[in-house]
Amino acid sequence: MTTLTLIGKPDCHLCAVASDVIDAVVAELPDAAAEKIEIVEASIHDDPALYELWWEKIPVVLIDGELHAHWRVAPDRLREALEESVRADALTGTKESL
Repeated sequence: MTTLTLIGKPDCHLCAVASDVIDAVVAELPDAAAEKIEIVEASIHDDPALYELWWEKIPVVLIDGELHAHWRVAPDRLREALEESVRADALTGTKESL
């Protein structure tokens, strides 16, 4: 399973745009790939550690805990990263075995 985390805050225009890009990219993936992606949203208002790390860079997108993008999310780049992550999962069975 690939975990995509969107870190933002309420009433953040760029966060809403990033969420829309994520939803569109995942919707365009084949069902078999999309089903292997878990989308998690986190707010810097709810977590002081997230605030400390990311407050000036939101929205932030992490893929499996690794920084993928901040401020703006490029659909093509996100699609490639998600496809690569799902493909790696399929080849190894799980990421833990890497």
